Amino acid sequence: MALDLFWISELHKMPTHHSPFTPHDSPLTIDQKERIILGIDPGTAVMGYGVIKELGSKMELISLGVVKMEKIDDHMLKLQRIFEKTVALIDNYNPDCLAIEAPFYGKNIQVMLKLGRAQGVAMAAALSRNVVITEYAPRKIKQSITGNGNATKEQVAAMLQTLLKFTETPDFLDATDGLAVAVCHSFQRIATGKSGSKKSYSGWDTFAKDNAKRIV
Repeated sequence: MALDLFWISELHKMPTHHSPFTPHDSPLTIDQKERIILGIDPGTAVMGYGVIKELGSKMELISLGVVKMEKIDDHMLKLQRIFEKTVALIDNYNPDCLAIEAPFYGKNIQVMLKLGRAQGVAMAAALSRNVVITEYAPRKIKQSITGNGNATKEQVAAMLQTLLKFTETPDFLDATDGLAVAVCHSFQRIATGKSGSKKSYSGWDTFAKDNAKRIV
């Protein structure tokens, strides 16, 4: 599937050679050699993403980019675009897990609501493909990458360039924000499918069972 057909802007892409992950496969653990991690920074104007390959204690950048939605006025159509693009990324890169940034807490309730919807739609897309999901707070991501929970986007981007040895300067820092979530997840060394400090779900059935009171 050519992602260019979906208007996804990719800033860095390397060929991938890994076995497709199916819902029936056993989740990968840190002891195994390879794991593909998709990181997403959800947003209703720009959604950033990054894909890395974890090889033991080493990481390799596969791709990073953004999905632009500034020209879409209808909020529901933006959510549809987020769902479609997330599914396209999953189908193209076959990630073993999705790491996603949790909405930050702010004073603007409408902004929080829209970000929450964007995150939820991206999570639903991953659940529809039975991909394990883990979410991280923005401060946790910054702390993991730079050692400073109050680091700026520019500082996070600079550290990622050093860690993953790429020289391109993304036009949108949202791209490196998405990449940061993936790297943060790799740093945690959480075995996919097992309980850890963050809640993970491997499919809709497990999500529904654990959130029965939230389902109407």
